[in-house]
Amino acid sequence: MSLTINVSKSGGDFSTIQEAVNAVPYDESATIRIAEGFFSEKIFCEKRDITLIGDGVDKTIISFDDYANEVMEDGSKRGTFRSYTAFFGGGRVHIKDMTIRNDAGDGRAVGQAIAVYADADICFFENVKMTGCQDTLFCAPLPRQERKKNGFLGPRVMTERRLTSQYYKNCTITGDVDFIFGGADAVFDDCTIICNDRMHSRFDVVEGLTEAGSHAPTGSDASLTSTASAGAATLDKDQIDTRERFINGYITAACGRSQDLGFVFRNCFIGGAEGCEEGSVFLGRPWRDEAKSVFLNCTMDKTIAPERFSGWGGITVDQPETFYGEFGTILAGSSIIFADLSQKNSWVKDISESDAAAINSRADEIVKKVCE
Repeated sequence: MSLTINVSKSGGDFSTIQEAVNAVPYDESATIRIAEGFFSEKIFCEKRDITLIGDGVDKTIISFDDYANEVMEDGSKRGTFRSYTAFFGGGRVHIKDMTIRNDAGDGRAVGQAIAVYADADICFFENVKMTGCQDTLFCAPLPRQERKKNGFLGPRVMTERRLTSQYYKNCTITGDVDFIFGGADAVFDDCTIICNDRMHSRFDVVEGLTEAGSHAPTGSDASLTSTASAGAATLDKDQIDTRERFINGYITAACGRSQDLGFVFRNCFIGGAEGCEEGSVFLGRPWRDEAKSVFLNCTMDKTIAPERFSGWGGITVDQPETFYGEFGTILAGSSIIFADLSQKNSWVKDISESDAAAINSRADEIVKKVCE
């Protein structure tokens, strides 16, 4: 028999979400209903089978503001994977009708700041809004190996990597740099994916840091203030190479294996926030060489870069081991029905109708597994 627990600022079984989660025995199935309200909480949820249902995306809001560059008590930095607002692990999790956000701010000042860390074996997000800047949504698992010491500090740093199955239905996800990233098999249906406008905040951010006598620009800050002489191969995940042109962001940064499905976006709207320059948003760049991300029958606006996907460390860096591509892309706000893909990078795949059907079939298997 499934447990039902009510969370409300007044009159519920619990007044905080974390208290309600803690009250659920691991092996019990439970539904936690979260009333309208603003919950300033950092959530850690790891249960066998749990559902969290809010009162709506504009009514139930979970928010926190941890960030990667934050200095901990021992003098180390928090790092990406301890910055989450909500961590969902365990067997199966279903999150519905709420907003989860990381309010730390611009990644050029604070570094990565995860809103949702999705790590359950089966993850189902339905009508959920996830907002942040750099690294909004992490679709676990982590890559097999880190590139720099302690780069993976967090809930799963010592655990064996296992493939997760994730489904996002009618969700809104916003961010800018690598804001949907990880190694999951993840399907996104009927979602709205929006890249922030970084152009109109970038000088304020960097000047503010300098005038306040804070740290000298590093990482992506440095890429804004100089044409770094280091070779592209030295760039790591928190840096953007702006030597070629200004980049508002990268929607995906996948790291799965070639035999996995990777990220599949179907019938989604993909674009930039108001103010984003035309051609300044990339559909992705590979966090690891075998990254896989495809966009099927999506609608995109003119902020999407003509090259479509970027290499790691430079727009035209060759990435022959990736599987990146589109099929049936519709150009929003134009009399031209389908987007012009003639300027895409040479290693971006031409997905045929038969290839798209095969990918759809595999994606449908994930959806069935998650929803059954």
